[in-house]
Amino acid sequence: MDNLFFVLSKLVWGLLSPTSLMVWLLLFATLLLWLNYVRQAKKLLLLMSIVSFVVMGYPVGDYLMHPLETRFSAPENIPEPLAGIIMLGGAEQLKLSDSWQAAQVGDGAERILKTAELARQYPDLPIIVSGGSNLVQMQDLDAEGQVVKMLLSQAGVDPTRLIIETQARNTYENFQKLKPLLPKPAGRYILVTSAYHMPRAVGVAKQQHINVIPYPVDYRSDKPNNRYWDFDLPAHLAVLETACHEWLGLTVYYATGKTQSWFPQATDTVNKKD
Repeated sequence: MDNLFFVLSKLVWGLLSPTSLMVWLLLFATLLLWLNYVRQAKKLLLLMSIVSFVVMGYPVGDYLMHPLETRFSAPENIPEPLAGIIMLGGAEQLKLSDSWQAAQVGDGAERILKTAELARQYPDLPIIVSGGSNLVQMQDLDAEGQVVKMLLSQAGVDPTRLIIETQARNTYENFQKLKPLLPKPAGRYILVTSAYHMPRAVGVAKQQHINVIPYPVDYRSDKPNNRYWDFDLPAHLAVLETACHEWLGLTVYYATGKTQSWFPQATDTVNKKD
């Protein structure tokens, strides 16, 4: 069942992502022209042109991303005792690493840097890392976790402290597969992942009865005073794609019972930054 969910999620996103939708609409408009439905094709192309221009010129994706990234804040004071530090994978580029036989890191590198910082702050805590290949055709990439081990080692983390799980392909499987590896199942763990991803990660952790303290990193949206027309399509589209993917993920996870609420929030009393 998990395999079916994974494959379907990839197929659905391939159809519903903003970029894919624009391509499908362009193909549909072309078909309308070939069938001599010129008026309908003109209306569709006009709509697509307006939307494309706005997305190219202004960071509209920030409006979808900002609520995700402000749902949780990094704690000023982390309550103890702690059982460990959990880092969700995603920063490491497994396919590129395999191609070039060298550990590559991409968006989300702050996950590794913050985990390394927390590892120095809490030198006695184990570090649990979960994340495998999320590619349908290359699911066995780095089955030994060498890429993330190398990246964390380069950031100053002692490899002997690492507990690495490499079979998880999505957020649900992250917690499902790391749960048996936790040194203290009932303990409290610092959770490090991207800020936009934290609501879904916390929701799944709660559903799996894993006690976590959210520590969001890797922010992607600008605050209102830094939003302006700059015509940077690749940057704007990257934020929009990520935000849409995460809202869709939250909806699907709630609908399929993988989380107890649609937009999870903090329940523990933790002092937070403004």
